[in-house]
Amino acid sequence: MTRVSILGTGTMGAGMATNIVAAGHDLTVWNRTPRPEAVPSGAKTATSILNAVKDSDVVMYCLSDDSAVEQVAFGPGGVLQTVGKDTVVIDLSTISVDLSRRERDAYERQGVRFLDAPVFGSKAEAAGGGLWTVVGGEHDVFDHVRPVLEAISESVHYMGPGGSGIRMKLVGNLLVAAQLLSLAEAMSLAAASGLDLDKMLEVVAVTDFRTPIYSGVGAAIRQDDFTPSFALKLMHKDAGLIRQLSTEVGASIPGTETAADILDEALEKGLGDLNASALARILAQRAGVNLHA
Repeated sequence: MTRVSILGTGTMGAGMATNIVAAGHDLTVWNRTPRPEAVPSGAKTATSILNAVKDSDVVMYCLSDDSAVEQVAFGPGGVLQTVGKDTVVIDLSTISVDLSRRERDAYERQGVRFLDAPVFGSKAEAAGGGLWTVVGGEHDVFDHVRPVLEAISESVHYMGPGGSGIRMKLVGNLLVAAQLLSLAEAMSLAAASGLDLDKMLEVVAVTDFRTPIYSGVGAAIRQDDFTPSFALKLMHKDAGLIRQLSTEVGASIPGTETAADILDEALEKGLGDLNASALARILAQRAGVNLHA
């Protein structure tokens, strides 16, 4: 049994907590604002980061952006000030490569082992233990905590040295943005050219270019359902991180640049709290068509 702490019991953390307990680990959770409804039976609640991490073998957090990670990791009373040297810290967040690098350097200076291990998936996958986790760090550290990561994941992938996990997550989110944009473009073109969108999606669901995103998101767009599983404002944030990485390594990402511009417009029009697929509304407006049934 491993003593685990989860910092943050929001959209992702609450589901992770349930699966950590179900796997038989000893869990303590902390959230900035108490959320007793998000604490699974069998877990303990801490009133501070210090109390959450002081006796833990593994400390995990999956937070929304760089600002939240800065506060939890580097802020007063944060993990860096309170964690013990025998602990493994795992950041499951999607953040900038630069911040992940600064985290690793800061923890390692204190003799604390660290993994960058962002996850693919959202609320439903977190609740069902079905996340896909990509990990960067020392292989022996990964092997040591793998059972904890497997408790929250459908699959766990060791990508290489520190920073490899967060880079893989940004590469993956580039593909998500590309699929959302291509689906929105295709539906707008089909509608503008007079095709029946339900029949169009029937073809998309069975051809060799089918994807779960096309099928699931396409059906939701037809129902005008943009209930957030991955909010547009978070995709907008990630597009910025992908741009930063591409600049750093000198890679050309023209498709993502286009998606980022459309996400900018969608955010300006107040769509940030909707699902990321709401970028389809921008293209539908430009084409003068309706995409919903």
